[in-house]
Amino acid sequence: MSDLTVDQRAHTVRSFNRFYTRQIGVLHEHLLESEFSLTEVRILYELAHRADLTTSDLCRELGLNAGYLSRVISGFEKKGLVVKSRSATDARVAHLELTDHGRATFAPLDQASQREVIAMLERLPQTAQQQLVDAMEQIRTLLSDPEPGFILREPQPGDMGWIVHRQAVLYAREFGWNAEYEALVAEIVAKFVREFDPKRERCWIAEKDGKPVGSVFVVRQDDATAKLRLLAVEASARGLGIGHRLVDECIRFARYAGYRKLVLWTNSVLTDARRIYERAGFTLVEEQPHHSFGQDLIGQNWALDL
Repeated sequence: MSDLTVDQRAHTVRSFNRFYTRQIGVLHEHLLESEFSLTEVRILYELAHRADLTTSDLCRELGLNAGYLSRVISGFEKKGLVVKSRSATDARVAHLELTDHGRATFAPLDQASQREVIAMLERLPQTAQQQLVDAMEQIRTLLSDPEPGFILREPQPGDMGWIVHRQAVLYAREFGWNAEYEALVAEIVAKFVREFDPKRERCWIAEKDGKPVGSVFVVRQDDATAKLRLLAVEASARGLGIGHRLVDECIRFARYAGYRKLVLWTNSVLTDARRIYERAGFTLVEEQPHHSFGQDLIGQNWALDL
């Protein structure tokens, strides 16, 4: 395979694309025998799973033409599926949201799609299912950003110790937190290593120029709920979208693992992290003042329905 020319590799990619579209049936004019096209269902999916999306967000993330998307959204509005609301900070920006009718319309499509994919997977033994998912994950990672400036990878020996060290240093330097926080991080990491369930838990390390610069965990809270923990990005690597990408991976994995909700605990002083959570669709559930890590803080619980 390494001796192939770029033209031959392109032919292999195109051949795979044709094969896979046949597998998932996306060549049908309408998806799942509904009135909606594949693209329309993709738009409904994004609106169902993320808050405060704008038309610009959808154009960018789905690669859609602005004029085409405008016509689709107008059609959705006429059917009572979508409502627009003007941004409180910029009147030129309209946020999109599914109505109750829109969510009720999308729900059976989402369930039918899930059943079809499960049926496709169940033709394979479990080991082959995992190989397929791992290969898809690798394709996604390679194609998400051709040159993102960083990669996400699984932990390697020494990474867990690095996480404890860098979390302690970053939070002491930026927020004045004491050794109590380092002890908490060490406990979380040790529990993850001792009780790790690869089907329901995951850790990602963000690496830039061969060095770790960020990390995050998804751990099991109960059968229906996953918990996002210990999101952190080195100051030198901020602004590259690493935090957003780490959170997106957590959400994607939690859905794949079958959780119905993803929750997290943070503090109000962590404004950059809170913006990432809000952008990803998390909502603030409750706040409570507490004294921890040598500081007076306001703890916050956030949740995202999957």
